[in-house]
Amino acid sequence: MTFAPVTIIDHPLVQHKLTLMRQGETSTTKFRQLLKEIGMLLAYEVTRDLPLKNQTIQTPLATMEAPMLASDKKLVIVPILRAGQGLLDGMLELIPSARVGHIGLYRDPSTHIAVEYYFKLPHDVEHRDVLVVDPMLATGNSAVAAVDRIKEYTPHSIKFICLLAAPEGIAHFQEQHPDVAIFTAAVDDKLDEHGYILPGLGDAGDRLYGTK
Repeated sequence: MTFAPVTIIDHPLVQHKLTLMRQGETSTTKFRQLLKEIGMLLAYEVTRDLPLKNQTIQTPLATMEAPMLASDKKLVIVPILRAGQGLLDGMLELIPSARVGHIGLYRDPSTHIAVEYYFKLPHDVEHRDVLVVDPMLATGNSAVAAVDRIKEYTPHSIKFICLLAAPEGIAHFQEQHPDVAIFTAAVDDKLDEHGYILPGLGDAGDRLYGTK
């Protein structure tokens, strides 16, 4: 079976900010700001393949043909609640015209199965490109469940963007959704017995919102 690619975004600024986020002493305020900044940088890399077309414009000095986004399809960013919201803010600063959907999932602590509690997408998703965002691709259960639901609406395309991924999560996600490309800042070593990424950065939602 052929899988869509896994792209590791190794830009120096992304890697530097990720290291700061990994540190246990990083405050909630700083963690939140870093996640927002990385969200913007990830969006920059993920949208590299957006097509362009030339359009005639008037500068203060002359008329010229200048590149503009070619497609009239709007992007839809779908954060997986709650931690995905931290990446959304930075992405919207870079792409303010993007529509936003939400999917609320929590992981059952004993089975690690994703349980849905909220779902809403913009209309006309079938004509739009969807970016599903969540800081962690750990077991992959939440990512798989989110993409399962979104595919019911047959969007034009789907990409999955995360901050950290575990090999186990990548394998599970690709098994279920081989057509969906994964973008991540790092692939860590493994999962621990509780399904957390090692070495990781802890629970992204707790660190983002100061909860335990």
